[in-house]
Amino acid sequence: MQARASGILLPVFSLPGPYGIGTLGQPARRFIDFLAEGGQKFWQILPLVPPGGGDSPYMSASSFAGNPMFLDLDELAQEGLLTWEELNTARRDDPDRVDYAWLHATRIPLLRKAFERGRQKYAADLAKFELEEEDWLPDYALFLALRAHFDGKELAAWPDEARLRRPAAMAAYRTELADECAFQVFLQYLFFRQWTAVKAYANSKGISIIGDLPIYVSPDSAEVWGNPELFQLKEDMRPSCVAGVPPDAFSDVGQHWGNPLYDWDYHKKTGFAWWKRRGAQMARLYDVVRIDHFRAFHTYWSIPQGAKDAREGHWEKGPGDALLNVLKKVPGLALIAEDLGDLDADALAYIAKSGLPGMKVLVYAFDPVGESAYLPHNCPRDAVIYTGTHDTPTFVQWLFQEANPAERQYAFDYLRLREDEGYGWGAVCGAWMSPCRLAIAPFQDLLGLGGDARVNAPGTMGPQNWSWRVRADAFNPSVSGKLAKITRTYRR
Repeated sequence: MQARASGILLPVFSLPGPYGIGTLGQPARRFIDFLAEGGQKFWQILPLVPPGGGDSPYMSASSFAGNPMFLDLDELAQEGLLTWEELNTARRDDPDRVDYAWLHATRIPLLRKAFERGRQKYAADLAKFELEEEDWLPDYALFLALRAHFDGKELAAWPDEARLRRPAAMAAYRTELADECAFQVFLQYLFFRQWTAVKAYANSKGISIIGDLPIYVSPDSAEVWGNPELFQLKEDMRPSCVAGVPPDAFSDVGQHWGNPLYDWDYHKKTGFAWWKRRGAQMARLYDVVRIDHFRAFHTYWSIPQGAKDAREGHWEKGPGDALLNVLKKVPGLALIAEDLGDLDADALAYIAKSGLPGMKVLVYAFDPVGESAYLPHNCPRDAVIYTGTHDTPTFVQWLFQEANPAERQYAFDYLRLREDEGYGWGAVCGAWMSPCRLAIAPFQDLLGLGGDARVNAPGTMGPQNWSWRVRADAFNPSVSGKLAKITRTYRR
């Protein structure tokens, strides 16, 4: 990322299409074409892992698996794994939101049909794929098979023999659930094949992929079940302490995330072997990776299991340079540090010393009195400036619903916002003109969309999160042409 460049943030689930969720097919390629037409060099996405609690991709059952709901059904039909008539059962009239309950109820039965038709056709490829992914795939497949066997119950509620992986029980379950395990392997085979093709297409168009590395894993995950030694767990495999953040300007009681914390002493003893595997996986999937909650490399908030809220936590020392240097050595992978939030002087110094580009977010910039580090003229070259992120309001939502009158006026004055130009485009210009080598805008800001298009509101649960989708007609020459002109103007 040496030259000035820019890109657009759009989750895969937000892509348009007739099947209820964005997929790794023609909609993804059409968006890549749009980016190229708009003069962009980067497509930033959210984690590709299967979503977990609250449909969040940051609470996944796996750090390595891909989300099978992203599979392109048209491609499966072209291969003869599905019929075109069967695809009609996967069509959904609502183009604006993902309905995850409907999706799971209708998509899995359809994919089982593809599995029955494809398991012999791709038998050799499947065997090769499972061998290549043996570090994680067998445990992941059995974990999902067991979850289904136990009626969808989370890991903590499983019988001891399964939760604690008693050898005789494991051998019996592997035999009993072999067919379900094979189905899960098949879905992962298809996912990685399709995503590899999408990434290759993007790279051929001069577009690099920015992925996202959630720092923590879910307590209900194949990692906790299959590798309990990686985490701070009690003898019954339940977390002894969990992750979160302390009270800050955004919450009087902090945030209680509930993810198990890592046993960093164990990771150090192994030379961070699990993280090396995770880094290698990221390098396969992406060109650049944003490390979520990077401040945990320096210090992390530890909340005792059973605590009423995050206020009962305390700071613990993170893995620091020992882990960071491991990730820096992953061939072909550039890193971005998500360094947002309430950081003390020591954490800020560590992030600066890391050498990784941090994030500057425009919707946090417009303090009408003080001097903000997020104002474009204050942003360093080695940072990534964003008009907003998946966790912030859209720029227009912030401007008219969340900014106080003085902040709003300062934003109007600073960015010289005009209604006829579009307030979102004013934000894009402000980010694109900054000194930062890389500038990113969520696609919603190109369209000037408000609160209905917000991707996630942290600390809330409900169907409004992780579900927004863009309509296909937004990928039009008017939008890409305007984006290209602004990108040329600011030499990106």
